[in-house]
Amino acid sequence: MKLSLAVQTPETPDRSPISLLSGTFDEMAAKAADWGADGVELMPLDMTRLNPQEISATLARHRLEACAVGTALFAILGGMTLLDPDAERAARAKDRLFRAIEFASASGAPLLTIGGFRGRFSALGAEGRSRFIDLLLRAGDFAALNRVRIVLEPINRYQSDGITSAEEGMQFLAELGHNSVGLLIDTCHMTMVESSWTEPFRQVMAAGKLWHVHLAENNRLSPGNGLVDFPAILGTLREIGYSKHLTIEVFAKPDPDTAARQGLRYMREMLAAS
Repeated sequence: MKLSLAVQTPETPDRSPISLLSGTFDEMAAKAADWGADGVELMPLDMTRLNPQEISATLARHRLEACAVGTALFAILGGMTLLDPDAERAARAKDRLFRAIEFASASGAPLLTIGGFRGRFSALGAEGRSRFIDLLLRAGDFAALNRVRIVLEPINRYQSDGITSAEEGMQFLAELGHNSVGLLIDTCHMTMVESSWTEPFRQVMAAGKLWHVHLAENNRLSPGNGLVDFPAILGTLREIGYSKHLTIEVFAKPDPDTAARQGLRYMREMLAAS
């Protein structure tokens, strides 16, 4: 398994609460590599102001992989969701989604993650779920053309009204029926909806849909500062043959560098022990 950090791209003027590492993008990449990361999960805001080839070159210089492109900042800093009831705002969000797929492809990231950026099904009433399925079918086709896969993140029931658990995620994927869409499991969201540290991973992996993992404590702090049973989770991931990235996506507390460094150190120790 590989460790990565959630970092925002250099065009973003404001920092989000979950953006790790400080400095220029080159400085962030250097710190990530020095502190034991294998890659980064890129969190852009405005892809029109980014050069994906420069991003790729910087990561390659520091021997890092772009493991995924995350859409979190579209909601956190951009204030947009795919299921916004305002047609104009929803259209902007959908355009951002397709641009993000292109950016992922151009920067060499194999995955695009969708969590809170989807919004709430209830925002569109009875049509919310079907409208999201229609959008994902089109986005999945576009992702496949760009050699990118989409991963949906179950979000806890306090922040989402649909796809709140691994089981709901699998039910949604069965309804969707698209080979380019899978799931990611976030250990923080797990603490509020699941009844086992291990079975959600087994269930999704058995279906061939466990494509990504986010690491965070129950309080969204770096691993090692909360209650999550990471030894059990890592042992299960090894047992079921998961070998992809584990992205540390946490609150940047007490500061972006300390959160990243502590998280990487703790997870390296856990991986060695498992």
